[in-house]
Amino acid sequence: MKQVILGANGSVGRALAKELAEYSTDITLVSRNPQKVNQTDQLAPLDLSLKANVEKAVEGADIVYVTIGFPYKTSVWKENWLPFMTNVVESCIRHNAKLVFFDNVYAIGGDNVKHITELSPFSPTSQKGVIREKVDQLILKSIDGGKLKAIIARAPDFFGGISSESSIIMQTVCDRLRQGKPAQWFCSVDKLHSYGYVPDLAKGTAILGNTESAYNQIWNLPTDTQTLTGRQWIELFAKVLGCEPRFSVIPNWQIRAAGLFIPIMKELAEMNYQYDRDYFFDSTKFNTYFSFQPTTNEQAVKQTVEQLNG
Repeated sequence: MKQVILGANGSVGRALAKELAEYSTDITLVSRNPQKVNQTDQLAPLDLSLKANVEKAVEGADIVYVTIGFPYKTSVWKENWLPFMTNVVESCIRHNAKLVFFDNVYAIGGDNVKHITELSPFSPTSQKGVIREKVDQLILKSIDGGKLKAIIARAPDFFGGISSESSIIMQTVCDRLRQGKPAQWFCSVDKLHSYGYVPDLAKGTAILGNTESAYNQIWNLPTDTQTLTGRQWIELFAKVLGCEPRFSVIPNWQIRAAGLFIPIMKELAEMNYQYDRDYFFDSTKFNTYFSFQPTTNEQAVKQTVEQLNG
């Protein structure tokens, strides 16, 4: 069974390739400059912003996984996400390939983030969330029309694997503590905040893609049910790193003000609803259906730090 990963060079794509080896030796990694994860991987160096290249990547595939990540900038997302996913969906339909979309939860906003399940309503409160809702609706409408077999596999913010450059908690907590600096947290350290562990998220995505009964549904990927506050996350990383859990809190107004001068802060400002209230990602559906026990937060942090230390 041919399994194709679109956007295979990121932390999730590479972790997914490793997990898919349990199901197939016919795996194709697609990105601008793909690198082998498994000895038998096939490499397809393609610019996926081009429709013809998406078509080329999907042709002959049984299952197509989308783990691509566009630069974290609203203008880039507006320009790229919907056209890209339209090309992917249309190609999957033409070639009778199943689609597994590794998604985030940006389409769910406001107080709905206090308990995120597969039934949480679309309620975006950010520009990025509006874009992700359009992508999700495109997939769901294609499923409802009977044209496409697909899965929307949702993940919260994450860490682990090779995710340092794309993980907020790695940059603002782990990396800063390792450098002897105080950790940083947004809005409030006393609100709950779920984080996924990349190896578990990848394993869950591989399980879903290779389970026929999982299709045409939304799934929250496996995440430890013990949700920690920002303060507890900082204390956990500090404990594993063997340092003091020093931290500073960046209030909402300061993030917005910094956005006038620092581009990434401008992009983060609209996402503050994920930090100024509890943010709980519930993967009970997955854990129960597959009898899956997610890696505990403590063990995930230990493994992450061990990998960083080589």
